[in-house]
Amino acid sequence: MKFKTLLPVVVLLAAVAAPRAEILEQILVKVNGDIFTKTDLETRQIAALRQKGQAIDLKSDPNNVQLRKALDDITPQIMVEAIDEMIVVQRGKELGYTLGDAQFKSVVDNIRKENKIETDEQFQAALKSENMSMADLRRNLERSMIYQRVQQNEVLAKIAVTDDEARKYYETHLKEFTTSPTVTLREILVLVPGDPKILNVAADAAAKERAEMIRTRVTTGGENFEKLAAEISESPSKANAGLIGPLSVNDISPELRKVIEGMKAGDVADLVRTTRGYQILELESITATQTLALDQAREQIGDRVGAEKRRVEFQKYLTKLRGQAIIEWKNDDVKKAFEAGTKLQVAASPQ
Repeated sequence: MKFKTLLPVVVLLAAVAAPRAEILEQILVKVNGDIFTKTDLETRQIAALRQKGQAIDLKSDPNNVQLRKALDDITPQIMVEAIDEMIVVQRGKELGYTLGDAQFKSVVDNIRKENKIETDEQFQAALKSENMSMADLRRNLERSMIYQRVQQNEVLAKIAVTDDEARKYYETHLKEFTTSPTVTLREILVLVPGDPKILNVAADAAAKERAEMIRTRVTTGGENFEKLAAEISESPSKANAGLIGPLSVNDISPELRKVIEGMKAGDVADLVRTTRGYQILELESITATQTLALDQAREQIGDRVGAEKRRVEFQKYLTKLRGQAIIEWKNDDVKKAFEAGTKLQVAASPQ
């Protein structure tokens, strides 16, 4: 049994600075006294490979070129994330953040509910399938909670989008707040029987005559188009009383655009010959091009501009914490991977 909701939290924030009584581990790095081991690295590597859909045993074939390439690609980012998590969690503990018993119980109850785990025995079996104990689960959940609280309280809560920033974004991204005109139609389709690739003049004429009669029942006889569509249309849209749309005007064919040009709601177009037969169209509604005002778009702008600002500011915060941390490398290859990861991070950051 696998934890579909727990696994990302447990694997990606797992095994960092965990107590290892009476177990000899190869230490790769110490961060302010907390250790990160070879086992920790392998745990994260396996999780990253699993996320990419690669089920590879790290010990199966050390000379596997494909595996080595995959590890070379993922390890720099893994090491940056591991170091950052350690220093952020350490900062959170300095601030007194902890996971209380009530919070832990609430999280466990949610995990059980979302994974449809009904008994304690099933939950213990699920933990065992992930090579975890309840203590491991609590430690990893606490680390995740602390990380999120530090991020929110130390950085994100202090960031706001100014009016000038909002206005500048709005003016340079006006298309994002503009919707194309749309049309909603109803149709009645009269099929021409036989192979559509072979013209049957008599069948075509009969279908056209019937379609003209139906159209007249609406335009002259005053019958309800929606009711007729539900009763006699030979299109799948019959199930919705002939309803089609709303459709963006930009997405419909030039031919159809020409047909509805100049029409207003309630108008019925001339017959349209399709590959399957004759189509009678009624314009249900049409909306014009609409652009949200700046005030209406303010929340969307705040989300978009704010997300980037938060990302940048949190990255600055992490860089500051790294500079203050005492990092003792015990493995040159892992150190090089970390340095490569930080360079990639800097290269990806906006200038």
